[in-house]
Amino acid sequence: MTRVLVQLKLALLRNGLRQSAGRRAAYIASVAVVLLIAALQLLGLVLLHGNAHAATVGVLLTALLALGWAVLPLFFPSGDETLDPTRLVMLPLRPDPLVRGLLVASLVGIGPLFTLCLTFGAAYAAARGPAATVVAVPAVPLAVLTCVALARAVAAANIRLLTSRKGRDLAVLSGLVVAIGAQLVNFGAQRLGSAGGVGALDPVADVLRWVPPASAIAAVDATSSGSYAVAAAQLLLCACGLAALLVSWRRSLTRLMTSPDGSTIQAAEPVRRRTGSGRRLLPDGRTGAVMERSLRYVWRDPKTKAAWITSLAIGLIVPVLNALQGTGSVYFACFASGMLGIQMYNQFGQDTSAFWTVAMTIASPRDAYAELRARALALLLITLPYATLVTVVTTAMLGAWADLPEVLGLSFALLGAMLATGAWSSARFPYSIPQEGYKNVAPGQAGLAWIAIFGGMVAAALLCAPVLALTITLHASGADAWTWLLLPVGAAYGAAAAYFGVRLAAPRTAARLPEILAAVSKG
Repeated sequence: MTRVLVQLKLALLRNGLRQSAGRRAAYIASVAVVLLIAALQLLGLVLLHGNAHAATVGVLLTALLALGWAVLPLFFPSGDETLDPTRLVMLPLRPDPLVRGLLVASLVGIGPLFTLCLTFGAAYAAARGPAATVVAVPAVPLAVLTCVALARAVAAANIRLLTSRKGRDLAVLSGLVVAIGAQLVNFGAQRLGSAGGVGALDPVADVLRWVPPASAIAAVDATSSGSYAVAAAQLLLCACGLAALLVSWRRSLTRLMTSPDGSTIQAAEPVRRRTGSGRRLLPDGRTGAVMERSLRYVWRDPKTKAAWITSLAIGLIVPVLNALQGTGSVYFACFASGMLGIQMYNQFGQDTSAFWTVAMTIASPRDAYAELRARALALLLITLPYATLVTVVTTAMLGAWADLPEVLGLSFALLGAMLATGAWSSARFPYSIPQEGYKNVAPGQAGLAWIAIFGGMVAAALLCAPVLALTITLHASGADAWTWLLLPVGAAYGAAAAYFGVRLAAPRTAARLPEILAAVSKG
């Protein structure tokens, strides 16, 4: 079974890349970027060999990797949804062979290779002497297996969150957990990157030395210091942690493959009739209908709601935590606009296979423009006041009220630029969001999703260059008294960027309707 599952994983990846040249290019580009980052991190860890704080960095880095494996796969588009065990429920498979096969198949991919490079570098940085090198041989694969098993155990335990009707509220809570977990990874990485802060993290590392899989790297350092009993205990602790994760994963698989989904056996909910139409706050016609549909997706669709809640949480957490740490800048408030602007990307993928009902109403670029404009307006109903609120809160915490107009202007300009690039990216790089499972992108489209999102973000940053240049010029020339002009300039520039971006994306959307429908219906 292990060989079959590995061959299935490879075949699905290969066949997914055969579908189009653009998908192959996106996948190759994403692989190249990940490998470049892994190579640079590995080089830094190799150069750290012999440093007094090398073990601290290695232990903390491994703990951050484990945290990333635990929380990031639930939100970010990565991995392969075909490893969803609920797709195998009709096959007569036993849990133990299935766990072995899925674990080995999970090692096929860029994520495990990236983790292997970093854990190898962490072990090399902590190893001193032949004995430590011998211990590093089992420690590195043990740490990698623990990370992968942790991700799969968490995923299996949460796989019903986004598929059952009762799990909608839990999906939102999961989004909050993911947002906080991602920020813990971010701030932990920032602390590791600070040369002066590494020594201050020694007490934290002393605790994490006894937490798998960081304990495997700590065993290498303990062997280097001659503490062989401590090293054996830490290595054994990591092995026990891996065994516990596999047992938990096995129980989740057994429950998933033998128990019916709660959403399929609950009684049908009674139909609720509206007693009155109420007063419409949205405009009439197609614009109001599309806006209402988009807002209903945000409120009712579990995956859309989780994505919005996570973006709202991260957009507030980053500037507030930086301000509380005393290292923040008022410009961190622009992070809220950036996170909320991401929701404009892959607009049609949110509709999944139901996009055909929308495609039937688009017969010309004018219809496409009306559709994209209404979706952008629906986003602005939430993003514009929220970005303003985060900016005001950040400036209040830092006491930088004089900078409020220019930061608001930059936030509005960035939001408009992301709406523009998001509309274009939705038409050029659409991808499917599977209805079932815990993944946010269909198999074979992960590279396409990353290129669409990060490529659009880079384009949005470049689109904001004129407003940034004006900001820098005013400060460099000493004309700080005129920085209030950035508020109307940024707002006008953002509005113009969003308008022309949607205008330019409309003809491409109308021309690529069949391709968009095929891409978003894949899941």
